Amino acid sequence: MSDQAQTQKTKLETVEPLGKRVLIRKDEDKKVTKGGIELPDSIEIPTITGRIVAVSAQVAHDEDFPIRQYDRVLFNPKHAIPVEFDADNYLYVVPIEDVVAVFRKTS
Repeated sequence: MSDQAQTQKTKLETVEPLGKRVLIRKDEDKKVTKGGIELPDSIEIPTITGRIVAVSAQVAHDEDFPIRQYDRVLFNPKHAIPVEFDADNYLYVVPIEDVVAVFRKTS
């Protein structure tokens, strides 16, 4: 194998959101509530949580959106666009308007 072919094989593919969007890794769906109630697979939860994987340059420079990489957020998946990499990854490109809350730890 040539050096060029080896270099091309080791490059990782990334997703960079454009415009006012962020890339979110959705948390796994919970099938059991804290109280122990099992939820059916068909239940649809309108707002879900996840972690910010990447932030577009436009959002990063906008002081109205205090969101950073690795923040845990609550978002509405209605306009989220799924990104398929692996079966294990639940990545979504989400308009910043659909991020409704950021979880912060207080000291």
